[in-house]
Amino acid sequence: MAVFKLTISDPKTGRSVQREVKDKDAAFFMGKKIGEKINGESFGLTGYEFELTGGSDNAGFPMRWDVKGTGRKKILAVSGVGIKKKRKGQKQRKNVCGNIVSATISQINLKITAEGKTKLFEEKKDIKEKGEKKPEETKEAKKEEMPKEKQTTEKKAEEKPKKISEKPKEGKKIEQPK
Repeated sequence: MAVFKLTISDPKTGRSVQREVKDKDAAFFMGKKIGEKINGESFGLTGYEFELTGGSDNAGFPMRWDVKGTGRKKILAVSGVGIKKKRKGQKQRKNVCGNIVSATISQINLKITAEGKTKLFEEKKDIKEKGEKKPEETKEAKKEEMPKEKQTTEKKAEEKPKKISEKPKEGKKIEQPK
């Protein structure tokens, strides 16, 4: 049977998590199109509702919503999924997958539209408990350990020097250093 890697993203926080779905749960995704709403109860996430936003097949070719069917097709496109713009208006011939999930698809991208009771993402507090320090804490600690003379020179280095080449505003003159 098919095995899919689900990449679930939360548009509110910008975080994502990956899950693997096998057998009966994977069979639920067969035949679904990009843009369809999916109930999370069908694969173990009660209360959640998702939108299928895309995916890629076993060779890494991306799915496109505007290509009908399940197989790979060569398209001539200007922009969109799978296209890197090199010049304005340039068309590119690219291989992409259709918009229907089939057995050849290996990854499915989902976007959360309604949240359930269970949490999918780790809290930031868990990271702090593991012993990792935030970058803000380490900077402050280093400044406290430094002698006062070095702290003042560090502040001066952080300040932006004035640019001489700036154009003066009308009516005001900038004095040049000698």
